[in-house]
Amino acid sequence: MDLDFSPEDLAFREAVRAFIEQNYPAHLRGKQINEDSFQKEDYIAWHKVLAKKGWIAPSWPKEFGGTDWTPTQKYIWSEELARADTLPILPFGISMVAPVIYTFGTPEQKARFLPPTYNGDTWWCQGYSEPGAGSDLASLRTRAVREGDHYIVNGQKTWTTYAQYADWGFFLVRTDPDVKPQAGISFLLIDMKSPGVTVRPIITLGGEHEVNDVFLDNVKVPVDQRIFEENQGWTAAKFLLANERSGIAAVARSRRGIERVRDIASTELGDDSAPLMKDPLFKRKVAELEIDLMALEYTELRTLAAESAGKGPGPESSLLKIKGTEIQQRVNELALEAAGHYGAPYFRGFPEGDNRYPIGPDYAHDTAPTYFNGRKTSIYGGSNEIQRNIIAKMVLGL
Repeated sequence: MDLDFSPEDLAFREAVRAFIEQNYPAHLRGKQINEDSFQKEDYIAWHKVLAKKGWIAPSWPKEFGGTDWTPTQKYIWSEELARADTLPILPFGISMVAPVIYTFGTPEQKARFLPPTYNGDTWWCQGYSEPGAGSDLASLRTRAVREGDHYIVNGQKTWTTYAQYADWGFFLVRTDPDVKPQAGISFLLIDMKSPGVTVRPIITLGGEHEVNDVFLDNVKVPVDQRIFEENQGWTAAKFLLANERSGIAAVARSRRGIERVRDIASTELGDDSAPLMKDPLFKRKVAELEIDLMALEYTELRTLAAESAGKGPGPESSLLKIKGTEIQQRVNELALEAAGHYGAPYFRGFPEGDNRYPIGPDYAHDTAPTYFNGRKTSIYGGSNEIQRNIIAKMVLGL
């Protein structure tokens, strides 16, 4: 595809850049500078700004609020968000469950769930992984038994991101235990305030409450909150994961991360030692990473072009997921290497008080927590090992 920006694309880029500069909430920028933890209202604040502008869901169909942008414009949009280092738009509603709803849902479900998801009035979480069913998702055991016009759901989900904030969750449940695993799964939307739903925090190595266990104890779920046919939820689940894996690539964010690594490694240390970027071995690591990111970027652009031609994400989304998450982890590793001994593990809120980070330069304070948190990227959305199996089967025909 032609990667030269047209005059219209350049004008669009300037409009996007100006909008972000003028409308990104100042209090969010302040929190980022101070490395404060973000709360639900912080994510919602930026979400609502974009929703009001009509730019929160570029990939949605126009009839539901999408922008009808070209692949190049979508690419420019993601580039400018990364360039401005904005708070990311959480994917669970906009990029994950909403495409399932407008693709497989009934007219009533679309009318009920899409507008509040678009406007930021409904916060979603994802109930896929279980203690015994992570990469092998089809072996999930959370059970939903039909009783009249409701299901009774029992089971446990784990690693549920931001479930402590969620209004609704989208859950995979087993509705027929007597068929092959993929054939007996249904896709349910569950009100997180329903009796029997319990959220228990899991504290990460970075000291953050980001993920949770979710327990479902005789939770009553109306049948009209099932998306698609009973026992056909695996179809919706695969569709959702393909969209999730495409977004996981995060090319623009990784480029911003490499810029930060260069900044850290170019810092004069105030003694006789030279900046790390003068070390040939480290420079080679950065250069190799930039080359791999460029290759990933071209793959992402080809995927966007295919989507604009009416083709949904296919096996190439697994390629984007593998390389995108590996690059993100390598960026984090290089940042930690550049911080050196100043990157000793800092935990959010420790030590206490105004002098929270008494050791080392400012740039080093979040390198270790970010490194630890980033280890999960090659696991969620379907582990990279599973993605290689998909590529072997769907692309290579093995």
